[in-house]
Order: sequence, then structure tokens, then C-alpha cells
Amino acid sequence: MPDKILEIRNIKREFHMGTEIVRALKGVTFDVAAGEFLTIMGSSGSGKTTLLNILGCLDKPTAGEYILDGTGVGKLSRNELAKLRNHKIGFVFQAYNLLPRTSALENVELPLFYNSSISARERKQKAIKALEAVKLADRLDHTPSQLSGGQQQRVAIARALVNEPVMILADEATGNLDSRTSYEIMALMQELNQQEGKTIVFVTHEPDIAAFSGRTVMLKDGKVLKDTVNEAKKSAKDVLASIPVTDDY
Repeated sequence: MPDKILEIRNIKREFHMGTEIVRALKGVTFDVAAGEFLTIMGSSGSGKTTLLNILGCLDKPTAGEYILDGTGVGKLSRNELAKLRNHKIGFVFQAYNLLPRTSALENVELPLFYNSSISARERKQKAIKALEAVKLADRLDHTPSQLSGGQQQRVAIARALVNEPVMILADEATGNLDSRTSYEIMALMQELNQQEGKTIVFVTHEPDIAAFSGRTVMLKDGKVLKDTVNEAKKSAKDVLASIPVTDDY
């Protein structure tokens, strides 16, 4: 049995809105094994954003237990949470969140500035290696405005990889991309998972994107509705190959 990277036990999250209590999560339980590619799905109001914030150590549950790579998250201070986030989790967002007037290389270096044990030279080497992993070695000096949406998302993925986290946490990472570019990003995710052994938790509302993962947790009304292994997992590379190539616009 592979090591568990995530252990979620009966997670509940309540918000007080005036005199009302909103129960966003009502007892969510699941594990994620090392090297697994999991998608979390759910419509608006299902609790998936709340769960994402807890998984990313941006919020704490009201009740229940969250263990990330052997560390119980619930009792950590704000500084300890920030440190855990920076070392254990690589975030990929829908909006890329790149600094606009900063090169791809400098954007990828950013998370390493918080690690005082890494020299400037080592920081640059690690960033180059991460950009090579996402096939952008020829775009090191380009700013976001000189890159396509898909290339910007690849820079964001490289930035998520640079600290060698135990988990990549992606939030609707294909949401701003056209279909072809979405499949290119999913092909990269599958490659990172299958060839590099990266653990990926990918939040999406799109069933065709979830079909590229090995397992899907479906949320509804703050509970796990289904937790299913994707027996007919698709290859994003194969789907890409079946799409006719059109002229760039």
C-alpha cells in the first residue's frame, strides 16, 4: 500500500453568517495515496472551494482531522501553516497569478525566495529545471504578455513544481483555456503524474477533464456523493492527437 499523502477524516466546516450557521462541509472523509492523480468535482455550492482552501492550508476545518504528509494540520499556528504550505504544496490557479512584468524564470523562482538555505545560483538552477519539465526551456526570459494562455499556465505549473512539493493542488487550472490547450495541460499533468510520480489533486467542474485522472471524488451539499476509480481513464495525449490541427489565430 503506497504512503498516504492526504488523510481527511470527517471534515466539517461551518460559517456564521449573522444569526445563521452555514454548513459548507458536513463530514468529508477520503485519502490520497502518494503518486495518485485525483480529481474533486462538484457544482456550485457543493463545498469544493471550501475543501480546496482546507487542503491548501488556507483555512482550518471546524471539526475533523486533516493530515498532510504525516503532519496533523489542525493544531498548527499561522506561521507553521504558511511554512507547510510553502514546502509541501504546489498551487496552480485558474488565473495563473503570474507577475506581469517579470520573466518566466523569475516567476518560477518566487517560492524559493522564502527558503534562506537556497543560494541565488541554486534558485536559478531549480527554476530552469522546473521550466524544462514543462517544456518551456526556450521561454525563460519571456514575460507573461509574451506567452500564450497555455504557456502562462505551464509557467504556473513550473512554479508549483520548483519547491518539489509532496502534492500539486490545482484549482480549475484549465478553466481559462480553450479545449485544445486544456488537453495539452492535462497531457502535461498526466506526464508529471505517470513519469515523475507527482501526486496531483485537481479541482474541476468539467467531467471531460476529470476523465484524465485515476479517481474522482464527487461532492454534493458538503458531503462525498461518490468516490470512484476511473476504470476508463483517458489519455490526454491520445485525445490531442485526434483533434485536427488548425491555423493559430
